Amino acid sequence: MKLYSLSLSGHAHRARLFLSLVGQPYETVEVDMAGGQNRSADFLALNPFGQIPVLDDAGTVVPDSNAILVYLAKKLGRGDWLPEDAEGAARVQRWLSVAAGPIAFGPAAARLVTLFGASFDTGEVIARAHRILALIDAELASRDWIAADRPTIADVALYSYIAAAPEGNVDLAPYGRVRAWLARIEALPGFVPLPASPVGLNAA
Repeated sequence: MKLYSLSLSGHAHRARLFLSLVGQPYETVEVDMAGGQNRSADFLALNPFGQIPVLDDAGTVVPDSNAILVYLAKKLGRGDWLPEDAEGAARVQRWLSVAAGPIAFGPAAARLVTLFGASFDTGEVIARAHRILALIDAELASRDWIAADRPTIADVALYSYIAAAPEGNVDLAPYGRVRAWLARIEALPGFVPLPASPVGLNAA
């Protein structure tokens, strides 16, 4: 397997994290986004949207971080990470949608401002981040993992940008259950961190 990635991308980190958690060997191809490599003809042939990550599994090309998580869980027969029953699969999908929606437009967007100079309204995206973090903190009041009685790809999908939220000036201090959940993920065998950047609340 070959993963087209960017080390600072939370989306790419989702894929790297899951590959490591399940012990799947792979090759990393770092994409020079700043240099426009993602807009090259070769890369656009892999993903017409010009986004990373992209997984190439011996010619089966899978763009999109959440799609990669689903593909890997199915391909590797890891029903422990993606339930096969309808209700369990739906619970996971619910949180994959949250990762692609409120997380992307909250903590991920706030981090894009400080790390890459994105032109989002800072106050708006930070407020969105706090709304979704408060909701997730409440969800974790009755369980250790977000979608099941064990970690699933839903936890992987949510982890990266929540862990990196302080880089976008989003303080995790009020969310004790979220912080405990992050620690549980970080204690899993095979965990690999998203590289930290000295921006936002991390600047000090």
